[in-house]
Amino acid sequence: MPQEVARQLNSRLGHAMRFGVLGPVEVLDGDVSLDLGPRQRRLLLVRLLIEDGRPVSQHTLCRDLWPTDRPTGASSSVRAHISRLRAVLDPVRQGRSAMLVSGPAGYALKVPREARDTTLFEDSVTRAREALRNRQLPGARKEIDAALALWRGEALAEAAEHAFAIRERTRLDGALQDAKELQATILVQQGETEQAIDIAEGLVLKDPHRETSCALLMRALYAAGRPVEALRQYERFRDMLATELGLDPSPQLRDLHTAVLRHDVAVLGPSPSGTTLSPGPDFTAACAHPDPEPFVGRGEQTAQLAALLSAAAAGRPQWAVVNGEQGSGKTRLLEELSARATAAGFTVARTKGGQALSGNRGVFQTCPTVQLLDALRQDGTDSAQDEVAQKDPLGTVVHELTRVPTLCVVDDLDQAPQGFHRLLRRLAKVVREAPVLFVCTLRNPDAPVSSMLLAELAPLGATWLTLEPLTTDDVAELLAARGEDVPPGAAAALHRRGEGHPFALAELLKLPPGRRTGPQAQVPAAVRNILHARLVELPDPARTMLTYAAADGEWLDVGLLADVQGLAPDELLPLIDAAVTARILLWDADPDAVGTGRYRLPELPRDVVLSTQTPSSRQLRHAALARELAGRDDADPVRLTRHLRAAGPMAPVAGPARSDRSSVLGQGH
Repeated sequence: MPQEVARQLNSRLGHAMRFGVLGPVEVLDGDVSLDLGPRQRRLLLVRLLIEDGRPVSQHTLCRDLWPTDRPTGASSSVRAHISRLRAVLDPVRQGRSAMLVSGPAGYALKVPREARDTTLFEDSVTRAREALRNRQLPGARKEIDAALALWRGEALAEAAEHAFAIRERTRLDGALQDAKELQATILVQQGETEQAIDIAEGLVLKDPHRETSCALLMRALYAAGRPVEALRQYERFRDMLATELGLDPSPQLRDLHTAVLRHDVAVLGPSPSGTTLSPGPDFTAACAHPDPEPFVGRGEQTAQLAALLSAAAAGRPQWAVVNGEQGSGKTRLLEELSARATAAGFTVARTKGGQALSGNRGVFQTCPTVQLLDALRQDGTDSAQDEVAQKDPLGTVVHELTRVPTLCVVDDLDQAPQGFHRLLRRLAKVVREAPVLFVCTLRNPDAPVSSMLLAELAPLGATWLTLEPLTTDDVAELLAARGEDVPPGAAAALHRRGEGHPFALAELLKLPPGRRTGPQAQVPAAVRNILHARLVELPDPARTMLTYAAADGEWLDVGLLADVQGLAPDELLPLIDAAVTARILLWDADPDAVGTGRYRLPELPRDVVLSTQTPSSRQLRHAALARELAGRDDADPVRLTRHLRAAGPMAPVAGPARSDRSSVLGQGH
């Protein structure tokens, strides 16, 4: 745990020894971190701490420490580890230890409740909750900050893959989520809404199905004067529940949604300044027309879709498929198209993942015909109660599609159920003479669920649009459209940092100019949370490989990464593939040589990977890389020197009989 927090807690409770499991297990004696020995001994300590003083048999310890491939001498190893733990935890005992005791039932660790960081965390959260209930915001803020400062990483980190720790890890992770929600609530009430939004966005990304986090984010956005974004958050949550679980949001969340629509301060409460958020004309107008980023870099796609809209208006059905990864700008492109279609007199119907986005009846209906009819009918009628539609569902849909010029937008086609795909395939066959334009968006064009529909659209001359990253010129145009007077090279630096990704660029542009690129650059909270979520999903060896890659720089040296980890290149490649699939690493193909290229770790993912390590961990990575480079005859001295300097006190010492590189090694100190 952070040393300052530890000192404060020691002073408050009068205990010299502290046991921490909110991160890698540690024991502090005053300010000194005790050496707990190798991994199995630390794992044994975690196992005993989880039992909270209850004895654990030797047989259970052997089974839990070695769930597979148990060594022949497991019992002897447990006894030896117990003996060495006693020597570390209770070095001045006389006779039998009163802390790490043994008996007929097994071994037990007798640690005072208040000497555990889990207890201190939970007690601080309880005090923070009580202070908030009593409107004592400064005290609540102090307590919740102290509670969260006790977390140094994942709870029970050593036991992450062991079955005996699953229940306690789940409990602690839930308690951490609760605490962060409480922290964000306090920040909203103190008026620090942007920080509250960052926390709430991280919570939603970590657990998208947790309704309390969604509600908290909606409240924080509304308190920040961003009710339109609060409404969009509700729509995203509602769509996700319908698509993945076939459920509706709870009545409480629907009431919150209604309150945001009506600016109902009786539900939402007063603003942090103490005045109500009035739904007066100026406020409502400002919220109803948010000022989006200038629309740049999609001129070719916009022109193609506009031509399809004109062809549809002439009575020739048109189909288009827009492909692009999440955040590539598909939604913004379709918003521009929808505005153009509305101005031309088209009816615009939108579905997302096969669920209607119009109407107020929720999204519990999963019938594809009902969903598409709900999207087409914007008068509030319930298509599920339409007797004509029940008798002739396809004919009813065709009638609604063809009676007036219609733009039918199907967002996230690859997330829609198979029944929705079958409905679209039937429509592609029967809608032949009608003023209709279908536009479908895909995140993954290789999704099996979409392949049959795409195959049937190909003979119809469907237009395929792929949204590539924005170019440096696009970024320069974006900055100019924002009215920013930037120095030469700023657009190129911003493009390089955001990789031309529209979402990343939009988030970077929310930062002050000095924090977007350069030595003081920050990673926007939303981008950091997304990248961190991708990292968490990777296997541990892939994350370890990325820590070395991040220390070495932008371009991956596959041979060096394999050598420094003691792996063969063919063992490293699956780890690289996993990182590429997770969109952490990129493959840059050589345009002059087909089939060749290099792997690259872009700036933003690299910064996030580096931020997940402690300073000493980064120094160890640099030291290991320096040792490997020093053994290469063709090592770049500049690169070697950089690693030695970054290794700091961990830099390897030159041997007396080394080559000329010994002088370089000596410069690391």
